[in-house]
Amino acid sequence: MDHIRAPVRSRVEGMTTTPRMEMWKVAPAVAKGMYAFQKAATEQGLDPVVQELVKIRASQLNKCAYCLDMHLADARKNGEDQLRLDLIVAWEEAGDLFTEREQAALALTEAVTVLTDGHVPDEVYQRAATHFDENELAALIAQITAINAWNRFAVTTRAVPQTLADRRNG
Repeated sequence: MDHIRAPVRSRVEGMTTTPRMEMWKVAPAVAKGMYAFQKAATEQGLDPVVQELVKIRASQLNKCAYCLDMHLADARKNGEDQLRLDLIVAWEEAGDLFTEREQAALALTEAVTVLTDGHVPDEVYQRAATHFDENELAALIAQITAINAWNRFAVTTRAVPQTLADRRNG
């Protein structure tokens, strides 16, 4: 799981974006801990499709281009439907494009990521709890927490999305 690749210069929307630091070189113990946490969250047994949807939605909310680039590419590679990827940002308005289970996961993702009211509303948690058993729910919460941490590292250090780096380099 190479969540934070080597940073490079890139041109984004007419301005040069330069990474602020190479986080994982500066703090390798933090990287090791994050990789261990991500591995534990992933190995809890949560459906891989739900895992990717959670990663994408949290990354949208956190405006993390680096993680969006990575997880959208992963989802496409794993056969996710492009229409679902296009409409995940408006999943509540997408009818039955997302299953009830996926919608519950996305609602919990938004509540945990944004924490608008300073807490996760009971109804959002209960909705998820009706669709996921306790082990799956723990895995879902871990996955949401992990992607939020990755997003914060990438946004703060201005990690350049791999696709942009590849375009820039040829």
